[in-house]
Amino acid sequence: MILTDTHTHLYSEAFDEDRDQMIQRSLKNDVKRFFIPAIDSKTTQAMYDLEQTYPENMFLMMGLHPTSVKAETYKDELAHVKSELDRRSFYAVGEIGIDLYWDKSTLGIQQEAFHQQIEWAKAMELPIVIHCREAFDEIFEVLEQHKSDNLYGIFHCFTGNKTQAEQAISYNMKLGIGGIVTFKNGKIDQFINEIDLKHIVLETDSPYLTPKPYRGKRNESSYLSYIAAKLADLYGKPVEEIARITSENSKLVFGV
Repeated sequence: MILTDTHTHLYSEAFDEDRDQMIQRSLKNDVKRFFIPAIDSKTTQAMYDLEQTYPENMFLMMGLHPTSVKAETYKDELAHVKSELDRRSFYAVGEIGIDLYWDKSTLGIQQEAFHQQIEWAKAMELPIVIHCREAFDEIFEVLEQHKSDNLYGIFHCFTGNKTQAEQAISYNMKLGIGGIVTFKNGKIDQFINEIDLKHIVLETDSPYLTPKPYRGKRNESSYLSYIAAKLADLYGKPVEEIARITSENSKLVFGV
């Protein structure tokens, strides 16, 4: 059985004390494929270091996270993203999007950065990986403007309702399902089994959003097995089938 973590921040400082041990735990727990989203230029070298240490397992993205879109630096940060995209290959442009939880005042430049990075992804025939927090309407407004056959990717950490799930899927997006599906108040467990598994990929978003039974502690990629087990229960399928289908879905998105 092979599990694919389509979104994990393994370069995070939260793993500085035991990164290699944590990755080894994940590998022993059937998590063999790790897709690594970018945040901003400060995380770039740490991503490359991971890739160099685990070349068979690490798959890198490049992008500017919406919470790193700041008036004084975002143009330089976008220039860095474009420079790296031009310099070498990546598996996606991400994570990109809109976050109105932390700072609503930057909406305009967040939208600008989102538009620009979608255009680069489409020109380079790469998927996008979307970060959305309290911004479904704003995200969908941007996606509508770019809707086409070569717009596709993953709606990372999907937390919306069934209508929003169906709308995301209509833009050629898979739904990234993580620890929230195990939460008592997460709500997506109430309808997710009505969504065809062909639209689902698994993720941890570690070190964040830890699934039960470890909620409240640091998340890690080895806990992907708890998310897969929850989906197996909700869909009434063996966990091996959940792993197979979601890994195949990840290959369709990332091309690897």
